[in-house]
Amino acid sequence: MTYASETWVLKENIIQKLLVFENKILRGIFGPTKENQTWRIKNNEELDKLIKHEDIVNHIKAQRLSCFGHIQRMPEARAANKIFKWNSLTTKPRGRPK
Repeated sequence: MTYASETWVLKENIIQKLLVFENKILRGIFGPTKENQTWRIKNNEELDKLIKHEDIVNHIKAQRLSCFGHIQRMPEARAANKIFKWNSLTTKPRGRPK
């Protein structure tokens, strides 16, 4: 599910969507809870305790940090390292293209 997550841009709306999706999947995996002869779905706090606060966003951030360390240890001649350290000589013009 997190293929190439090292390259994902984590904006607030994407983080929110990932957390909602994760909770939906976890509710299906762990199933409902029986209380007083009735069944109910687990709330977010219960799910958080079950996964021990290791949500998908923390996993993606750890993957990105691992990838960063891998690129830093690469030799200077490698393409990934060159692209990572590359600086543009010019900037794009401001505004909408003509």
